[in-house]
Amino acid sequence: MNFMETIKSAKNSRVKAWQKLQTKKGRQASETYLLDGWHLVQEAIQHDGKLHAVMGTAEQLAEHQEELPLGVPVFEITDDIAKKLSDLVTPQGIFAEVSLPSATREPQFIHDGAWLFLDAIQDPGNVGTMVRTADAAGFTGVVFGHGSVDPYSPKALRAMQGSQFHLTTTTGNLADWTASFTQNGMNVYGTQLDPEAADVFTVPAQTQFALIMGNEGQGMQPELAKMTTQNLYIPISGQAESLNVAVAAGIAMFALKAR
Repeated sequence: MNFMETIKSAKNSRVKAWQKLQTKKGRQASETYLLDGWHLVQEAIQHDGKLHAVMGTAEQLAEHQEELPLGVPVFEITDDIAKKLSDLVTPQGIFAEVSLPSATREPQFIHDGAWLFLDAIQDPGNVGTMVRTADAAGFTGVVFGHGSVDPYSPKALRAMQGSQFHLTTTTGNLADWTASFTQNGMNVYGTQLDPEAADVFTVPAQTQFALIMGNEGQGMQPELAKMTTQNLYIPISGQAESLNVAVAAGIAMFALKAR
């Protein structure tokens, strides 16, 4: 039987603390973030996310009572409080507070797996979509380089759809990661249209490599592009000048990753 407490006031100190998780500063201070909606809460439960609390309306808690993990405090909240905790116009009404990933990865110790490096990706929807696609393509992890948006913002979390629980996510200096991977004998591919770039569909599929996706407007950092094993481009047959970065990442990940 889980501990249950009913909160009816939006001015309650717990509610104020949960509201702060909508900001990066608040998440960093508490080292937790907020999941909004049953699908994301369920992913955390099923994949050993470290839950600190589950908060839901009476209706939502009754619906999912059998699936809530034992030992996690449960708080019944009002519809008004649910709207305070969500950035959606009509929230589902169930949330969870979960620990931010604590595992740090040192790139010099990584010798296998497919990894996605994000170089200053600014849009949370793009970030979330790329993490979800990396999960679908069988990647091991995603490294968020300097200047990339916080992947634990509400919009990014909705786009990830719980994929952060299925692979490793970490932050780091991509120059260090690129250097370490190449020293460990792993290919690091950039995505940049230059005279020496290769058609992504001509590169043999493999299981151990990294793929760098650059900023939506500026592309990869020039110094990073010089460090890669090979830079790649996606051939465009139609009249469009370019592809959305998340779409391009999806094409490249599935092209490069051996099944």
